[in-house]
Amino acid sequence: MRWSLVPAACSLLLCSLWIGTRRGWASKAGIKESGEQLRYPPSKIAIIGAGIGGTSTAFFLRQKFGRDVLIDIFERGEVGGRLATVHLEGQEYEAGGSVIHPLNLHMKNFVKDLGLSVRSSQTKLTGIYNGEEFVFEESEWFIINIIKLIWRYGFSFLRMYMWVEDMMDKFMRIYRYQSFEYSFSTIESLLHALGGNDFTQKLNCTIDETMQKAGFSEKFISEIVTPAMRVNYGQSAKVNGFVGAVSLAGTDSGLWAVEGGNKLVCFGLLYSSKAQLILGTVTSIKEKTRPQRTGGILKMYEVSYQTASGTLSNLYDIIIIATPLNHGMSNIHFLDFSPPIETFQKNYHQTVATFIHGRINASFFGWQDGSDFNLADILTTGNSKLFLNSIGAVSPVKSTNDHTLKPASTSCIWKVFSPESLTEEQLQLLFTSYHSVIERKWLAYPQYNPPEKCPPIILHDRMYYVNAIERAASAMEMSAIAAKNVALLAHHHWYNKLDKIDQEDLNEKLKSEL
Repeated sequence: MRWSLVPAACSLLLCSLWIGTRRGWASKAGIKESGEQLRYPPSKIAIIGAGIGGTSTAFFLRQKFGRDVLIDIFERGEVGGRLATVHLEGQEYEAGGSVIHPLNLHMKNFVKDLGLSVRSSQTKLTGIYNGEEFVFEESEWFIINIIKLIWRYGFSFLRMYMWVEDMMDKFMRIYRYQSFEYSFSTIESLLHALGGNDFTQKLNCTIDETMQKAGFSEKFISEIVTPAMRVNYGQSAKVNGFVGAVSLAGTDSGLWAVEGGNKLVCFGLLYSSKAQLILGTVTSIKEKTRPQRTGGILKMYEVSYQTASGTLSNLYDIIIIATPLNHGMSNIHFLDFSPPIETFQKNYHQTVATFIHGRINASFFGWQDGSDFNLADILTTGNSKLFLNSIGAVSPVKSTNDHTLKPASTSCIWKVFSPESLTEEQLQLLFTSYHSVIERKWLAYPQYNPPEKCPPIILHDRMYYVNAIERAASAMEMSAIAAKNVALLAHHHWYNKLDKIDQEDLNEKLKSEL
């Protein structure tokens, strides 16, 4: 959906509305009252971080504020951030965010609007290994899989599907709310609008506790839920219940990726937003004020940054931070803010993605005859003796003439997720022969440890934090949702549209409006 821009002819009316309701907005939204009068659209907006969060924010800001605002995106690394690829033997493979859920509507719309193509995930057989044996091996025959699952877990799989589907139905409300331009000033208020106390309480208990309370057995949680957490977030079933449910939604069928690599979405959004990319490291942000001839005060932010040309600085009306501000990850200094803006203490979790061209050693997993080994995805339970979270055969991000995945018993490209770098000894245990080893270390997502307290979205008067949502759950679509929320929030604050922020009972409100 496209939103109409605010016509220039309305600027005087907006100005009068601003003057008349300035105090009410400052009180409700927590914005300091300093006498400034925001008569016109902002002149310049800075976004720090050119991953999916930053580039989608630029895209949504352009929609909301129009063509005249200047948008700068600062990036110290590569466009795409945690959407990245590695080069191996003339091909590229997804090293970061790899798959997208069929109900991720922002990502689907991005791909459509940007003219990109979809690459469907290939059918692969999956096994779940507990360190001693496979507790489940997928068959090519659907009916055999159903019999196996019922025999071992009863109808828990069907109940889990219904449980996740119910949560997804509630979560999908966010797209309707955002299409009507409603926004939220905290992550908790956003979650509560979608799923009430059930969603917010999921932040305060583990997925293990959540599912046991829902009646799932310890065996099912250990052998099905925990492997999903380990492959998606590199962690156990001790993650919070909300991110755990998001992870389980990722086990659904119909997962897809972008032809040529998911990072192409970020490049496309950057181009479509007509934002200027500044390759440099932001070192500090400082509030600047200057008196106006009318007697008011104009408030702006000074962004200092380091580039190959030296240290530079620019002034901006609005700041969007789309990179983690957690301790040890951000070098941004917030100067002379009251109250002070500090980095957050909870750490991000390290995951190591290692790509190996080799022939898997089936005997390591207790398989007697390696020639008929057919499992192309192996997930693991929480056995402390295991040095890997998962291993799977992967295909290049660009489709080839031969769309079939090589048999797992042959020499393939494998991606291993592990908490630490694989040693030579471990590689020799996993593969009978191998070469072309490439490693990529990631601080990919938060270390989840409920109860969770989400960082603020509003860091200062007109400074917003996209990555606050990652403490609830980290995923491409979550970043896109947070990006649109921040773009709407910034727009509503600028034009004093209080009735679009933190509204209760939105579901019923929209029914009455329609």
